[in-house]
This record gives sequence, structure tokens and C-alpha cells, in this order.
Amino acid sequence: MVELLRTNDAVLISFIEALLTGEGIGHVVLDANMSVVEGSLGVLPRRVMVESGRLHAARRVMSDAGVDYAE
Repeated sequence: MVELLRTNDAVLISFIEALLTGEGIGHVVLDANMSVVEGSLGVLPRRVMVESGRLHAARRVMSDAGVDYAE
């Protein structure tokens, strides 16, 4: 798995998950439970990981939906 996106925006992560699920792209969100450790401050970003071979497809889906991503 490779990193697609890293963000603190829970709404954006939910949106990306819906997009990826809709396209059948396997993914997982890492560090989602870190808020327990950090005290719910939202300082630690969550990472959206996708299957290695589907990274370009995932980026295309994000781009088509108007979501920017950092390379």
C-alpha cells in the first residue's frame, strides 16, 4: 500500500473513502485512532493508503472530483 493523501480533515477523508469505494479501489485510513493519544486536538494527520497498483487510478478519481493531492 502507498500513501494517497495525508490530512487532518475528517470530512475530506470520508469523501475520499466514498470516492475510492465507489470505484472499487482498495484503501485503508491509518492513524485514525491517534486522537486518543493526542487528546483530540486534531494535530496528527490521518493517512489514506491505497493499493500500490491503483495509485494512479485513485489520483484520477480525486482529480475528477476536484480534490488536490500532494505528490
